[in-house]
Amino acid sequence: MRILAASEPSKADKLNEDWFSASPNVVVVLDGATARTDTGCVHGVSWYAAQLGASLSAQASDASMTLQAALAAAIEHVANQHQECDLTSPGTPSAAVAVLRRNQSHLEYLVLGDVGIILDADSDLTVIIDDRVDKTAQLERRAADAYPIGSAEKAEALIRMKHAELAARNAPGGFWVAAADPATVDHALIGKVAVDSINRSIVLTDGAARLVRMFNEASWNSMLELLESQGPSEVLRRVRQLELSDPVGFKWPRNKQSDDATIVYIASLV
Repeated sequence: MRILAASEPSKADKLNEDWFSASPNVVVVLDGATARTDTGCVHGVSWYAAQLGASLSAQASDASMTLQAALAAAIEHVANQHQECDLTSPGTPSAAVAVLRRNQSHLEYLVLGDVGIILDADSDLTVIIDDRVDKTAQLERRAADAYPIGSAEKAEALIRMKHAELAARNAPGGFWVAAADPATVDHALIGKVAVDSINRSIVLTDGAARLVRMFNEASWNSMLELLESQGPSEVLRRVRQLELSDPVGFKWPRNKQSDDATIVYIASLV
């Protein structure tokens, strides 16, 4: 088995709000949600993602626990770590989560939020991405996309979009992420596949997935080949190059020029 990983903050002087861990049996990748409003928390998103990721990695290493139970236990653990914060705030720190766990016969997966898992069985790909967040606040998203990145109008539109998103977060008909309530795990995408059917896999945040999902500069198959030949740092380099080529978002409308980006590539599973 080979495991290769890379993670970068959106800018060199910013905290990385992504988090990952990777072992031969458990891969965990988190994407902390950008905070544009008051969170009621003194710790911040990066702290939340790191605390949740560490706890989830430990819980998921117990093969007797389901991945949903492991995530629920981790959410509860982190909530108990900062009870002095207002965990009822609509903007309380949250994160999208993906877990890939290997046992002797199966790969189990869990996805909650827009972190993605790509499973390759002889180029027959299974793509697991929870895109429910993209279906929320659509009017506000389109309004924000009309303004150049860095403008005052863009910043104001993003605040309006964030409020609309938060109204749909962890609510029926909206989208679901890890925050302070363990019950959100009931809405995760879960499944398993035979371990000997999968040759390679990718777990990545939406910042790294931009190469495929936003910029259309690669397919999932060509990303796999790029990862195999040049590694995850090259994927992130190409993402950054494309972001810099369109700094204000005219070609590819988006919320910010660059996003935190994390990718874990696993090859030779058996």
